[in-house]
Amino acid sequence: MNTGLLILRLVVGLLFAGHGIQKVSHRLGGHGLEGGAAEFRTGGFRGGRLTAAAAGLGQIAAGLLLSAGALTPLAATTAAGVMTVAVTVKWRNGLWVQNDGYEYPLVLMVLPAVLTLTGPGRWSVDQAVGVLPWAPWWTAAAVGLGVFSGLMTRVLLARPGLVPER
Repeated sequence: MNTGLLILRLVVGLLFAGHGIQKVSHRLGGHGLEGGAAEFRTGGFRGGRLTAAAAGLGQIAAGLLLSAGALTPLAATTAAGVMTVAVTVKWRNGLWVQNDGYEYPLVLMVLPAVLTLTGPGRWSVDQAVGVLPWAPWWTAAAVGLGVFSGLMTRVLLARPGLVPER
């Protein structure tokens, strides 16, 4: 079980961090802050570089925390917030990713939540510093706060009267 949790944390966490790196730089095939800002504007958001930087840095932090198994509920909160925003952008396209749907962001919301529920495993920072097990309510609080923050971000940064592009 611990090996499986380690592999899950590393794959999901590093992919999540990599996506954030793409959003704020030209590394890993990214389009830098200007590309990230354009992505948000296309999705119907105000802001620009600051919005892209906040999302990208949040993804990098959440991904690195998940990979290390450190402060797993905080990583789940951040992941849920960023991915809730992504779900709101892709919602109109339906579930499936082949139609640019919200399937992938939903998976990236659920996996950190599950790691909060199960714990990140024996080979994690959380285990090494002795903060496990998390109380079960941490998962609900972490994901609930993340989803709420993502929805509030959508409400506060939505460009009035603009329907996101398809």
